[in-house]
Amino acid sequence: MRTLLFVLLATAPAAAHEAPSGWAYGSECCSTMDCFEEQDKNVETASNGFHIKNTGEVIPYADKRVKMSKDAKYHRCTRLGDPKMPRSICIYVPNRGS
Repeated sequence: MRTLLFVLLATAPAAAHEAPSGWAYGSECCSTMDCFEEQDKNVETASNGFHIKNTGEVIPYADKRVKMSKDAKYHRCTRLGDPKMPRSICIYVPNRGS
């Protein structure tokens, strides 16, 4: 019985919450409450990565925390979904083309 319960729990899809536009944030980035849409004016792209202006954090472009957004907006995931947290769990970035 324990084995069956373990198998059922291990194969159950992870719950995640959704962006305002309706797509689901990945469970690898949040605990169903840690992600939020970030204002474009708070994220600056520079030669060394994404700068989060209100915290001073820099997330390098090649960082594994960088994910593609499924809309045209930035989204960040932080502990407790607090925009003032100095470290992001991940950042979803829009495809702005080249």
